[in-house]
Amino acid sequence: MTRMRLVNLDDIHQASHRIRGVTLHTPLLRATWAEERSPLFLKPESLQPTGAFKLRGATNKVASLTEAERDAGIVAHSSGNHAQAVAHAARSHGARSVIVMPDTAPTVKLEATKRLGAEVVLVPASEQATRSAELAAEHGYTIVPPYDDPFVIAGQGTVGLEVVGDLPDVATVLVPVSGGGLISGVVAAVKEQHPAARVIGVEPEVAGDAAESLRRGERVVWPSELTNRTMADGLRAEGVGQLTWEHIRRYVDDIVTVTEDQIREAMRVLARGSRLVAEASGAVTTAAYLFHGEDLRLQGDTVAVLSGGNVDPQQFAEVLAS
Repeated sequence: MTRMRLVNLDDIHQASHRIRGVTLHTPLLRATWAEERSPLFLKPESLQPTGAFKLRGATNKVASLTEAERDAGIVAHSSGNHAQAVAHAARSHGARSVIVMPDTAPTVKLEATKRLGAEVVLVPASEQATRSAELAAEHGYTIVPPYDDPFVIAGQGTVGLEVVGDLPDVATVLVPVSGGGLISGVVAAVKEQHPAARVIGVEPEVAGDAAESLRRGERVVWPSELTNRTMADGLRAEGVGQLTWEHIRRYVDDIVTVTEDQIREAMRVLARGSRLVAEASGAVTTAAYLFHGEDLRLQGDTVAVLSGGNVDPQQFAEVLAS
């Protein structure tokens, strides 16, 4: 079996230079409502131009392509945040983008992707990857994967680069897990700069394939009919990727799961306590802090990565009203 080369700190520094001027260096915001617990800092990737961290990886990937590849066009599949990120990155580089989205995608993410100039193709969730591969073969498009790609992982790793740069003594970083691109990049950046820091993944209990994978020591894939049960539509990937799994099993300290009710409460706390709009996928890390802090033995400064804020307005209103 060929040994995969893992993303390293040099890759992430290169990504940081490529994406500069397109993405934001998001701040660390101290959660004053958490003063009675271990100190909590929020990393609001919801403030990115497309509302989520995905812009980092997509921009790094598109910037790494040759001019001929960009001229031929780009295709990607996504439930929404990666879709918007690829559309934004493609437009920034004058490339055509075609995005394959699940027919269950939130309207707010669907419309936002179209506004960024992408052509959207809707298919059942289980057919996204297949359809994007077919379009690439038919038209010569370059695929921009949602997570299992070294350039995408390195781009997401700039989140970790910023965390350690802004908070050198960080003790624990909580990161949402879906396909694993974000946590792979973050753990590579954090562990190479600050080996003593813990990096802990968080995912919904009803889409807990990464937690099961880490527990069993082998990559486990849950079918979409199971992962689609969570309200966190950005965390419904059918298993982590091959490359991301290698990062996770080698470096990630733990992965915990949170319930749907805990995610809703975290969304409310973030809105009312920190005045931050978080989609369910982004709120899982705060849910882990609120409900699993003792289990995780949180001591010292903790950072919760709020991965995105592209929440459906109706869903958000319902969560706040409950």
